[in-house]
Amino acid sequence: MSSVSFEVLGARAEPHAAVPTLALRLRLVEADAQPVHAVALRCQIMIEPQKRRYEPEEQARLVELFGETPRWGETLRPFLWTHVSTVVTGFDATAEVDLPITCTYDFEVAAAKYLHGLDGGEIPILLLFSGTIFRAPAAGGMAASPVAWHEEASYRLPVQVWRDVMDRYFPNSGWLRVSRDTIDALTRFKARRALPTWEEAFEQLLKEAGEEGEQEGRHRADASSSSWAGPSARSRRSSRAASSGVTTRLRMAATALPASTMARTGIPISSRR
Repeated sequence: MSSVSFEVLGARAEPHAAVPTLALRLRLVEADAQPVHAVALRCQIMIEPQKRRYEPEEQARLVELFGETPRWGETLRPFLWTHVSTVVTGFDATAEVDLPITCTYDFEVAAAKYLHGLDGGEIPILLLFSGTIFRAPAAGGMAASPVAWHEEASYRLPVQVWRDVMDRYFPNSGWLRVSRDTIDALTRFKARRALPTWEEAFEQLLKEAGEEGEQEGRHRADASSSSWAGPSARSRRSSRAASSGVTTRLRMAATALPASTMARTGIPISSRR
């Protein structure tokens, strides 16, 4: 039985999806130019971070994922982005279809954290295909065969395409997930200080933790741009100290916290990257 091969032709932001979606354009080719009734296609998408170079600012943002740069020869390894699936309708010999990829801005997901840390260039990805090919033989009936286990395709996804997707749904912002108790503490802090927005509440916490100089510098740089200077080793140390200070202030703000469940709630935070 002949097989179907795959090639990635391009990528674009899906403008009319209900959730952030990126579409990869695929070309399917039947090896013997035989008609195909349908393909139930599954795909595992891997990110291959070791196949690109990183600017110093990007290296600083990716320390949490890969550790300090001297260790990157050991820690830069392919990791899973997502699993996707689609159904390809019948075609003769060749077809082109969109493979939709749902994206997330959840910073607890390694892929989102990695993609957010990139300023530009390309993202090396590897698509590993599986699924079932259905054919209608001339003799009648229906024949099914698996997609060959070795079928895969490499593609260098432009970072700008991913940014276009996220900017369409989360313009100049991102999401942080924290416990409900922390949300309650932040709400009380915001109310006591009469701060009109969550953005100002976080900026006030950073100011009290001794980070006001860095925050104000970022405001002056360009509030509307998408650039963000990665921290130096010194600033990372001060950031860890600041985090401790912020945590202490949150605990002080949280008077009489209930022993509730750790249900998760998202807070939109503006991004100046």
